Amino acid sequence: MKVAVLSPVAWRTPPRHYGPWEQVASNIAEGLVAKGVEVTLFATGDSITAGKLDAVCAQGYEEDRSQDAKVLECLHISNLMEKAGDFDIIHNNFDFLPLTYSGLIKTPIITTIHGFSSPRIIPVYKKYNSMGHYVSISNADRSTELEYLATVYNGLDTRDFEFTATPDDYLLYFGRIHHDKGTAEAIAIAKKSKKKLLIAGIIQDEGYYKDKIEPELNNQIIYVGHARPDKRKELLGKATTLLHPINFNEPFGMSVAEAMLCGTPVIAFNKGSMPELIQDQKTGFLVNTIDEAVDAVTQVSHINRKDCYDWANAQFSRDKMVEDYYGLYQQILG
Repeated sequence: MKVAVLSPVAWRTPPRHYGPWEQVASNIAEGLVAKGVEVTLFATGDSITAGKLDAVCAQGYEEDRSQDAKVLECLHISNLMEKAGDFDIIHNNFDFLPLTYSGLIKTPIITTIHGFSSPRIIPVYKKYNSMGHYVSISNADRSTELEYLATVYNGLDTRDFEFTATPDDYLLYFGRIHHDKGTAEAIAIAKKSKKKLLIAGIIQDEGYYKDKIEPELNNQIIYVGHARPDKRKELLGKATTLLHPINFNEPFGMSVAEAMLCGTPVIAFNKGSMPELIQDQKTGFLVNTIDEAVDAVTQVSHINRKDCYDWANAQFSRDKMVEDYYGLYQQILG
């Protein structure tokens, strides 16, 4: 079987720090290669793969701002589509735009829908319902207007994480600095809990950071910048708990799975996919308010960290994800 894996071109695949879609595309590609599948990864030129790499640009447009994002996306997607006949199946991890080629090529396209940036993109997905082979990354993140082949949870390379039995005494916020992700809410929880909070992630909303986050920083509330993979493992593993007080219906939540792979329980606002990722009172707590989260902080020591690790290993490993996708490829190809 010859598989083309299409990754976005915002960041490197796998990303240096931020880039969840690129991370999943990488995990799919490398997992398939390990399984003996012939894989070509379509990504930025600085991407790393054990398969074959095909690129139209040296770097992603978020890392080299001299490039026009739309132009780069068009060149990148058309590069693959003009070679579509070389592959048995195309695995699209790049949103709706590649679907616009699907009626023009013979190679089937399976599309992992990594979330909806807006309801306004749904008409494109609807147009290709009959040939789209859509996969959701959680049952929560589905549109009633679309037809789905399956739900496949994002899978992580478990070797990138380490179980930590005895944590340090701090709370962790790990993710984009943005209202959606609840950075300010995490600070409020830490202040009410009288606990140290480490904040790690890229500043995605500069105004939000300047207004809501920066004035709160001190010896108790500490911004440590964005974390590369080695630092990520340490931060997640040594945290007492990960705070994930989201203000939107999160489609998946990579940091939630990553934390549990280190044995770290998660306290999350009960929105989106959180009930699918977290076993309430076993691998963390699903809460609805800041006060409920503060109460959960006092109870988090009762969570068995090995339960978190075992659950995440069983549900969110790269190997499981790749097996699930491989089964879908076979189903599509008959």
